[in-house]
Amino acid sequence: MYHAIVFLPLLAFLIVGSLGRILGDRPSQWITCGAVIVSALLSLLAFWQVALGGQPVRVEIGSWIVSGTFDVSWALRIDQLTAVMLVVVNGVSALVHVYSIGYMAHDPHKPRFMAYLSLFTFAMLMLVTSDNFLQMYFGWEGVGLASYLLIGFWYHRPAANAAAIKAFLVNRVGDFGFGLGIMATFLAFGSVDFDTVFAAAPGQVGKTFQFLSWEWDVMTTICILLFIGAMGKSAQVPLHTWLPDAMEGPTPVSALIHAATMVTAGVFLVARCSPMFEYSPTALIVVTIVGASTAFFAATVGLVQNDIKRVIAYSTCSQLGYMFFALGIGAYPVAIFHLFTHAFFKALLFLGSGSVIHAMSDEQDMRRMGGIFKYVPQTAIMMWIGSLALAGLPIFAGYYSKDMILESAFAAHTGVGDYAFWLGLAAAVMTAFYSWRLLFMTFAGDPRASQEVMSHVHESPLSMLIPLYFLAAGSILSGILFVHYFVGEGHVEFWGQAIFMAAENNIMEAAHHVPTWVKVAPIAAAVVGILVAWQFYIRRREIPGNLAKLHHEAYQFLLNKWYFDELFDLIFVRPAKWLGRVLWKAGDGRIIDGFGPDGIAASVLNLARRASALQSGYLYHYAFAMLVGVAVLVTWYYVSTGGGH
Repeated sequence: MYHAIVFLPLLAFLIVGSLGRILGDRPSQWITCGAVIVSALLSLLAFWQVALGGQPVRVEIGSWIVSGTFDVSWALRIDQLTAVMLVVVNGVSALVHVYSIGYMAHDPHKPRFMAYLSLFTFAMLMLVTSDNFLQMYFGWEGVGLASYLLIGFWYHRPAANAAAIKAFLVNRVGDFGFGLGIMATFLAFGSVDFDTVFAAAPGQVGKTFQFLSWEWDVMTTICILLFIGAMGKSAQVPLHTWLPDAMEGPTPVSALIHAATMVTAGVFLVARCSPMFEYSPTALIVVTIVGASTAFFAATVGLVQNDIKRVIAYSTCSQLGYMFFALGIGAYPVAIFHLFTHAFFKALLFLGSGSVIHAMSDEQDMRRMGGIFKYVPQTAIMMWIGSLALAGLPIFAGYYSKDMILESAFAAHTGVGDYAFWLGLAAAVMTAFYSWRLLFMTFAGDPRASQEVMSHVHESPLSMLIPLYFLAAGSILSGILFVHYFVGEGHVEFWGQAIFMAAENNIMEAAHHVPTWVKVAPIAAAVVGILVAWQFYIRRREIPGNLAKLHHEAYQFLLNKWYFDELFDLIFVRPAKWLGRVLWKAGDGRIIDGFGPDGIAASVLNLARRASALQSGYLYHYAFAMLVGVAVLVTWYYVSTGGGH
């Protein structure tokens, strides 16, 4: 069963990727969708047996690398944490596969797109089932490759190609840190196997090494290097810049990358390595600060974005920040709980936005929408459900997970915990505001699109709506059904050995005993955000424009995403281009080619030209040359024999 969960998407990719043109569109879609749906159903069975049944499984596939003391096996680690991720990854991926049948109906390259989706799913499955760091790195890089292919799927668009390259390069920065972390782990522990490393982690506490005349803590260094990898993959400040640009890919790609798979890999990595991070307070402080800062930053940018997909993209970035600061304060189960619930409502919002774009003839600017509720009522209702869950209102899934994160941050009673709590609370107000801003600008008011566009507005086909129904059900039920197991009284039995929390870490207990105002604050924040959005975009619609004019600099600052792209362009891109140009023109052109092949060729050519000048065609010139040659020969002979003696 476990082999099938992981390798069915790979099999579908190999078949459709190599034979897609022969098979045609519909068979390719059936093969890829069927494989991932079966994998998703088996993942539910695995969740029932492993997570709810408490029976972790390790499946040995074979030996991978054996070189001296370096011995790495290929094995599947199916514990409670993996079982949760299998449901999330395969569940969302299966729905995205089905949704793509309708969304990509007019695309001429449907088999290639479906094959890429299956490859992405396989890579993510390899990541979450890994039994060692090297196997995880394989899945990690596979996800990066597949995301590059999917973001740049419409390769005839320069913007899509640029976004794919940007995602690939920014992730290389994080992946370099992750690679160094794996090497440091092997250097410190002599192994990259999870069980071996985790068991030996307490023995490394307090140990240091010397580098550049400084003493560095071993565990802190390893954990921060691993976290740098997580920052790149999960789009944390400052390695977040690739995430909004990834919207250039087809909408199903946005849902797959941003909802449950690639961007949650970093959260999974830190949770998986909880036996290491628990022994590095400094690394946890770094995780908390970065996560809280990202949650606040992304929420501020989301306030003013006009592209419907970019608003949701920055929302994803912000929610990932919540997950990371939950990890940083030691509330690992809470972070994974939010990852679990967030997957449903964020995939619902992305696919819902895709349904809107489909209905609006590929229009993505919310300023050219409005008044389409009566044309697409089912899509509108689904997006309202997703927004209610995202805002964290009672009953909906986000209420149970996001509020628990804020309660945990307050219960930490530390400086960074308070920092995370207040920034998280501010982000909750902004989250509700930009969510309802999106709903009001898209579905309410008078139509702002042209008559031609409005004449074609229509509800999506069932292949796109059915996945929305399932995701809406998850957005409502995933919180209330699993809160007891993930973060409630049953969390210790549920997680077993999959997540490690030190004996002195009582954050889960403390979170349940915070003051009442802390429990109410997130709900109040959501209500305030919704009311302000209603005031701005329904009751008095002139306010946003007036505010943008009055506070033009602040508006431009947020609209341009705090100028991170411009700053990186100034610090990294331009110097890199200048260095490349110097190495190309001066180094490669003048020195290497100038003194190398080009220089030699030029010298030979010059010599040949001079020699050709001697070929005059006159007989007496040749006779004279022969006479000179004979004279030189006689002279050489005379000198060499000692003057005739």
